[in-house]
Amino acid sequence: MKKIFSLLSFVCVFQTATWAGVPDTIHVVSHNKAVVVTDPSTGVKAYRNWAVFPSEQTKIRRINLKVTFGCPDSLRCADWDYLDHIYIRRKGGVNSPSLDYPIGRMLTPYGGAFAKDWSFEWNTEITDFSLLLRDSVEIEYQHTGYEPADDRGWKITVDFEMIKGTPVMEPVSISKLYDGNFKYGDSTLDIEQQLKPVSFVTGKEAVQAKLLVYQTGHGMDENGCGEFCSRYREIWFDGKMIDKRNIWRACGDNPLYPQAGTWIIDRAYWCPGYLQHPDVFDLPLTNGKEHTVDINMQPYVSSKPSANEVIAAYLVQYKKPEAKYDVAMEDVIVPTDKQIHLRSNPSSTGAFIILKNLGVATLNQCIIEYGTRGFQKRRYTWKGDLAFSRQDTVRLPGVIDGRPGENIFDVSVLSPNGKKDQFAGDNRMSTGFTKVPVHGREMVINLLTNRQAAENSYEVKNSKGEIVYERKPGSLSNETNYRDTLKLSPGSYEFILKDTGDNGLEFWFNNRGGRGFVRLLDTKGRMLKSFDSDFGSSIYYGFEVTDDTTTIALPVTEPAVGVFPTRTSGKTTLDYFGNIPQKVVVKLVTDPGGETIEEHVYESLKEGIFTYDLSYRPAQRYYLKVFADGKLVYNKRVRVGQ
Repeated sequence: MKKIFSLLSFVCVFQTATWAGVPDTIHVVSHNKAVVVTDPSTGVKAYRNWAVFPSEQTKIRRINLKVTFGCPDSLRCADWDYLDHIYIRRKGGVNSPSLDYPIGRMLTPYGGAFAKDWSFEWNTEITDFSLLLRDSVEIEYQHTGYEPADDRGWKITVDFEMIKGTPVMEPVSISKLYDGNFKYGDSTLDIEQQLKPVSFVTGKEAVQAKLLVYQTGHGMDENGCGEFCSRYREIWFDGKMIDKRNIWRACGDNPLYPQAGTWIIDRAYWCPGYLQHPDVFDLPLTNGKEHTVDINMQPYVSSKPSANEVIAAYLVQYKKPEAKYDVAMEDVIVPTDKQIHLRSNPSSTGAFIILKNLGVATLNQCIIEYGTRGFQKRRYTWKGDLAFSRQDTVRLPGVIDGRPGENIFDVSVLSPNGKKDQFAGDNRMSTGFTKVPVHGREMVINLLTNRQAAENSYEVKNSKGEIVYERKPGSLSNETNYRDTLKLSPGSYEFILKDTGDNGLEFWFNNRGGRGFVRLLDTKGRMLKSFDSDFGSSIYYGFEVTDDTTTIALPVTEPAVGVFPTRTSGKTTLDYFGNIPQKVVVKLVTDPGGETIEEHVYESLKEGIFTYDLSYRPAQRYYLKVFADGKLVYNKRVRVGQ
């Protein structure tokens, strides 16, 4: 330990509480607001720090890997969706042998239009690496890419949240089965020759194992493989196929939206702005027996191969589970202010939680106690059929109480199968959330459709899930301005706008679709809420209706602004709508450089549509910035002639 003490100056260690009732949670931060940029000469740049984790004698219940991105103080956010890795490079000291275990896979977002104060946090569980995350460990954040390094980058924090307590299962060993960038579609190098079966022998005291598989597809051949093509993968264990799935992920519901690039387009098991969760498979073991794991990809040959499947797989052997009866809170999806769940929040029509069975006995029922702090608690009996390590998403009955502003929601899962829980530390969870806005009985949904209105529909539901207003699929006409007046009784509601094309009411790459918008107005035409038109698959808005005029939300002060098209060789149009007249300044600035090359001043603007002809400008990227009374209210990247 003394040998590397001087190397730990960049590491921040502090303590906090995550699960209510957990005796201790330790945060080991290997990279604390570190600025990372590319190395265009090689395409790879490593950022390494030593960190001190709990000793091997400390019992660890769970480890969460939290990764936070922000814009650097002196640079702007980076542009491209690159594949980054978080590695365990060494354990023990500077002279220890290399481990080179990739334990985190980060797909960076398109950050070209993020504001300077933007940040986002992702989280994934990595408890299976607990044997390695002990004492002194060298952690590397590896950033890839070729974009310029002098004016853009990321500010990242890598936080290992380690929760003390009796392990669900005590690990015996961990081994790496596969780790590489495997060519796919190349007739001269079949991927199955690279992904050969791997055999292992059951360790002493081990009774079961977990197979962890991280995989993403990259490259671009004539069929879009590997990034933009769906191909299946099989997992075989001891000669039997235990899993078959398409290596594909829909991106239209990405929690981080909108982004500057092609963020809505589905990809090979990843989306821009995504910390990957591994696929986890439970494997039964026989003492002393040799077992075999094999990964097979769908047969595929390309005439111009360029696809790669980036795969890392681990086998972790465990002793038998500690508890027979053990239910745990895994997450609160609604209500919460967690960024990863903001597409479903705020809401008052019903809580959603995830519970998990960590006991050997199949979980058939448990008691769930829940409610907003300061309000009466509710109790619900969950019934189901959960095997060990399986989880279930549960909608809890009743509306979500709350006071204006911030609230705390508490939830507990108790009495698994009517028995005493054998580890109570993770039975309770608390989360902060913002109460939904409150409106009067009458309001107006103002929907301007784009040129693909057949993809859109909306519905307004009450707390019972009953539809009280709707525009069904196929009922909307192209480029039509709808103003639907809602007359609602007091209660809780949710407004959901869907887009079956997963490209929202506008998307820069979809010029033929045009641009639409959706706003919530009061009966005087004042804007209560403006929704971003670049939303992908859906918009969710929870709200309450009351007769108490002293508690209803006031019209917003910030205007709604849109520009379309943002990829043009000539004209583009700015749409501005505000509730009050303001001095508005529109600037067109170069990217990179930030030089203002056009400026338009509107001394007292409340509403207007303006067209700008950019055909005289050189082909490059620009930013269109809108300031209202000196405040930046809109920042959009515009491509001219590209």
